[in-house]
Amino acid sequence: MVVEADVRKAFDKLTGQASHYTIHELNQLPNETKAQLYSLLIPDKVFQLFEIDRRDFKNKDGEHVLRLVADCTCTFVIIEISEHPGDGDPIFSLEIEDTAFCKIDINFLIINDVRGPRFDTDIDQAGRRTKFATVGRNIPEEIRAMNSGLTPGQVRPGLRLFKDFVPLANAFVEAMGQDMVIVEPLGYNNAIIFESYGFGYIRGLRKMEEINEGFQPGGELFEKLDGGTPFRRPGMEKTVRGRSWAIHDGILGEPWRGIEMYRPSKGCTVGTFPGWIY
Repeated sequence: MVVEADVRKAFDKLTGQASHYTIHELNQLPNETKAQLYSLLIPDKVFQLFEIDRRDFKNKDGEHVLRLVADCTCTFVIIEISEHPGDGDPIFSLEIEDTAFCKIDINFLIINDVRGPRFDTDIDQAGRRTKFATVGRNIPEEIRAMNSGLTPGQVRPGLRLFKDFVPLANAFVEAMGQDMVIVEPLGYNNAIIFESYGFGYIRGLRKMEEINEGFQPGGELFEKLDGGTPFRRPGMEKTVRGRSWAIHDGILGEPWRGIEMYRPSKGCTVGTFPGWIY
């Protein structure tokens, strides 16, 4: 089992105990070492739930199920683990990257329950990629996903392992000699969850406060929850998930963007949706 306290010890053993690293520098390590190193970011429960051996990344059928993109020329790494080779949806997928200011940026993170139902919100009804609804939408699938308790962008239920990932990521980044993690939340719900794990705002704090104000009774966004679409039903302002679907549906009058967050080693105390319910 790999827990937060073990990450630094394993990191030092695999890397040689230098005081500071970038992703680019870690990518110079031998492939087997890189696989063991970056796998420290995968919560143990992923391996336990899907019967995958953490030592060799093989499932119970003896198939190797880890995918690592960490070329020595790259300033980023992609680490994915699937239930079976070639699965369309990985269980765990993470991309992290060096920033221009020598910090660590989480570009993408998803943890899927690949045994749960799939919702084709990522492709439209003609089979074209929606790219998180930036170039198209699949409204019937979005409605089905929303009614099943998912949030925008999800194609499968999650495994509720973000709480397990954050301590591992913090320990990993500290072992690198770095002092913060940066992330751009893909949706409103992500931003609120990041807040609850000690992330603050580089950009977008006032925007998040204005969104909360707008969803208060009598506010501009509250008044737009008129039932005009399935994603704008009265009462959706009361939950993170409801607000997120309304924002996904364009209730802000502009695309979701301009939010950048960070987490220092000691964490921040920010709450733009006091007393929120997911």
